[in-house]
Amino acid sequence: MRSASLGQERRVTLPQGEVRYFERGEGRTVVFVHGVLTNADLWRAVVPELAAAGFRCLAPDWPLGAHDIPMRRDADLSPAGHANVLADFLAALDLRDVILVANDTGGALTQLMLARRPERVDRVVLLPSDCFEYFFPPIFKPLPPLARVPGSMLPLAALLRVRALHRLPILFGWVTKRVLPREIAASYLWPLGRSAGVRRDLRKLLRDVHPRHTLEAAEKLRGFDRPVLLLWGSEEKLFPIRLARRLAAVLPNARLVEVPDTYTFVSEDRPEAVVAHVVEFADVMAD
Repeated sequence: MRSASLGQERRVTLPQGEVRYFERGEGRTVVFVHGVLTNADLWRAVVPELAAAGFRCLAPDWPLGAHDIPMRRDADLSPAGHANVLADFLAALDLRDVILVANDTGGALTQLMLARRPERVDRVVLLPSDCFEYFFPPIFKPLPPLARVPGSMLPLAALLRVRALHRLPILFGWVTKRVLPREIAASYLWPLGRSAGVRRDLRKLLRDVHPRHTLEAAEKLRGFDRPVLLLWGSEEKLFPIRLARRLAAVLPNARLVEVPDTYTFVSEDRPEAVVAHVVEFADVMAD
């Protein structure tokens, strides 16, 4: 189950499999992209206010380890394959002039997509995200080699269920300043233990995570001239603010805004700030 605040549950069939998403509101389309071991619930406090402000909000459960519907067994879910999942989602729903709002691993996959298939995207809001050499950040570097070990995802899933570990930096301690509600932590972490298909999907991504993907994308993004808002936590621990400044220097039409009192998951710590800045960004866009 996902938060009722996300709106109506819908499904769309892509070449890689079925993706569940949630839709609320009417108006300019905003598509949200979460990271590994989160899902549409990451945006539960943002979607209602943006919908009330006149936006059509689409929050998918991307196949990143906290989804409930496994993708096709033969689906390419490498980082490049995930970039195609994002682009294919926009194409399947015939979405145009989209505002993308991406966070964490989802920000890296968004960069890869923009470097390859940006034609349906009009604006981008990047919250703290993997980029450049930080794919993954240092504390999560052991995950890709772990994922190359057959059977490694099941013990990982069991470890993630230990609630005493949730406030450690290796789980939620460095991504959110506030303690996650128990039901949201379960939404993020339990699907991996329930489904072999979900574990397979996540393993496909993790085993191929490498900075070469984000470094190559960064070079191609020098030609992406559509507006980008970098919305970074001033107390960010995983993705230092210097990375945001580097991204702002690479992207031809980027602006960096620092948000106080938040770590990586700005939508968890400061959802009102995400709403305010997206609305302002869209107002500037309309001028």
